[in-house]
Amino acid sequence: MISAPSIQENQSDSRELLYLNAAALLLIMVSAFAAIHSTHACRALYAQLQVLESAQWFLQEDYGRLMLEQSIWASHRRVENVAREELGMGAPDLAAYKVIAQ
Repeated sequence: MISAPSIQENQSDSRELLYLNAAALLLIMVSAFAAIHSTHACRALYAQLQVLESAQWFLQEDYGRLMLEQSIWASHRRVENVAREELGMGAPDLAAYKVIAQ
């Protein structure tokens, strides 16, 4: 003879099923919030990356201008002109050379 499950067994089975459903719902909610947080963090980091890349571009542009300006100010022709015109410098006469013996 097959015995029918008792009411107490049905209640315990339904209680276990309720706990499993609650745990599954909790895990789904945690997973959903983790996905939302991860997406937000990714977007924030990407926005920060774009700001930093823009700053890098401006800095490289300034560096290029400064290198060009340095090459202009340090050119041999300009240094010689400043030495002759502003400082009154020139090459010494050969008579002004003195040879010193060691």
